Amino acid sequence: KFEIFNLDMKTGDTLKVKGKISDDADSFSINLGCSSSDLALHFNPRFSESVIVCNSRCSKAWQAEHRDNHLCFSKGSTIKVIIEMLADKFQVKLPDGHEVEFPNRHCYNKISYMSIKGGFRVTSFKL
Repeated sequence: KFEIFNLDMKTGDTLKVKGKISDDADSFSINLGCSSSDLALHFNPRFSESVIVCNSRCSKAWQAEHRDNHLCFSKGSTIKVIIEMLADKFQVKLPDGHEVEFPNRHCYNKISYMSIKGGFRVTSFKL
């Protein structure tokens, strides 16, 4: 698990995350918010279901899932994911150019918390 508690990501910022998906990964997640229990974006590719699930979390309660069947990742590959924070939504650019959009449900204008969990090893990130 990779965690940062003082990220200071603001509206208009772009976060680039590079890393390697483990050979035996079932899934991994990139989480952005104020804390692990309050997330503006939970980005969760699931290999077992061939889907990308996005969600948000408020006071530890998950909200409605958004599912995108465009899973362009493969186990064992090195990838770069670009997350842009806009006033009303997050735009996640996948390695093949496809974009997943997810609404900024909490209307956050600043993100301080990031965690990356599961079968993914971060090699670099840039805000």
